[in-house]
Amino acid sequence: MYIGRFAPSPSGLLHFGSLVAALGSWLDARAAGGKWLLRIEDLDLPRSRAEFSAAILRQLEALGLEWDGPVVHQSARLARYREALDSLERSGHAYWCACSRKEIADSATLGGAPTANLVYPGTCRNGIRPGATPRAVRVRTHDEQIRFTDRMQGDVAQVVEREVGDFVVLRADGIFAYQLAVVVDDAEQGVTDVVRGADLLESTARQILLQRLLGFPTPRYLHLPVAVNASGAKLSKQAGAKPLPDAQPAAALRGALEFLGLAGAPAYEQPRDVLAWAGHRWRACCASATPRFAAPAPQGYYT
Repeated sequence: MYIGRFAPSPSGLLHFGSLVAALGSWLDARAAGGKWLLRIEDLDLPRSRAEFSAAILRQLEALGLEWDGPVVHQSARLARYREALDSLERSGHAYWCACSRKEIADSATLGGAPTANLVYPGTCRNGIRPGATPRAVRVRTHDEQIRFTDRMQGDVAQVVEREVGDFVVLRADGIFAYQLAVVVDDAEQGVTDVVRGADLLESTARQILLQRLLGFPTPRYLHLPVAVNASGAKLSKQAGAKPLPDAQPAAALRGALEFLGLAGAPAYEQPRDVLAWAGHRWRACCASATPRFAAPAPQGYYT
């Protein structure tokens, strides 16, 4: 059975970019006759707010995006992330690191100009230098190319060691990293299909690596176009994206559908009618191994 999910972070309300991801994943699950789960990614407790979690549920309900089963909160699953981390350490796939971000950045400039993409140089791979304090836990990467076929973006390949380096799974502030938590959650919830924004495409190889190291299955992936602002930056809470308006949820759905290339929805007043119309179109053009979006660009502009 198809099992999909939507996993917002409660650091703010849903905005247009969030709606695109939620709607795409909901339509894909419903078109396949599957389940659509809701997970609240509230691991970053200093930035997460309970009132935002509750408000996000109300926003989804107003949009007619009903979920299956209980809502899962990552903050209640810390013991499972610890078990996965311990497993990685016991098997030698993870190690403690004493490097600060500044030290990594400084090492990246030794051979020339600084780079925006900091690749961890493996400083602590063979042990922490004497007198240094362990700060974070990293996964030991290798030079194997990880390949997968995204249902929208096509064939993707990445050598994690070369393009990212050994990456963090437990942060210096004691918070489990997104990469580890999402892999554990998807596996335990039986997620078969991940539909999300293309801004997370670059993270997928790291997640597949973790799935292999932990003995988890790899779901299918579909990375949707990303909504950006006038300056080309991804719409996000941190970048000041405006929350979805409370009024006219059906109009918001039509806007998201048009962004996804499913234009022409009638001016229904009720979200359920818009979703029913969209469900038929999604099954016809998108619920396949290679969706046929009208505008399959990796990102698009939205104001």
